This record gives sequence, structure tokens and C-alpha cells, in this order.
Amino acid sequence: MNDFEKQQAYERAKKKVEKEKGFYIHLTAYVIINIFLLLLNLDFADRGLERLLDWKLYITPIAWGIGLLFHFLSVFGPNFIFSKDWEERKIKELMDKENF
Repeated sequence: MNDFEKQQAYERAKKKVEKEKGFYIHLTAYVIINIFLLLLNLDFADRGLERLLDWKLYITPIAWGIGLLFHFLSVFGPNFIFSKDWEERKIKELMDKENF
């Protein structure tokens, strides 16, 4: 592998890491802000836990969650769980089990 190919591989890896970092920042913001909004809107003093059954309380987390799902798919791809790497690891794992 020459220096140009190494540089290209480094740039691709760096872009992938930046995309993953962006997704994890998005996920962290989603969790923190939605917990805050949930606690803000519960109003325990007047209605107690009855407010948890109100569907309007979940519009923001659901809509934002759909956007977060698309962000996840754009970063990790639709074959995140059952990718080629997963298949190869699983085959190796099963072959190792069989040998013992």
C-alpha cells in the first residue's frame, strides 16, 4: 500500500468516525432533552401519573425518534446488524464451537 492509498484510507476512516460521533451527539441530545421535556410536562402536583397516559406527551419523542432512526441508518447503513462482517464473525464462531 503506497502513501496515497494510506492517506485515502485515513480520510475515509476519519469521515466515518466524524459521522458516528455526530450520531452519538444527536442521540445524547435526544435522550437528555426528552427526559427534561417529560419531567417538565408531567405536572405531578395536579394530575400525578395520570398525565403519562396522555398521547400528546409523546409526539416530540416519536417524531424526533424517527429522525434519529434515519440518522442512524445514514451513518451505520441498513445492514448494520446482519452485515458481511457479522456473517463472517458468526461463521467463525460456529466453526470454533464445532472444533471443540
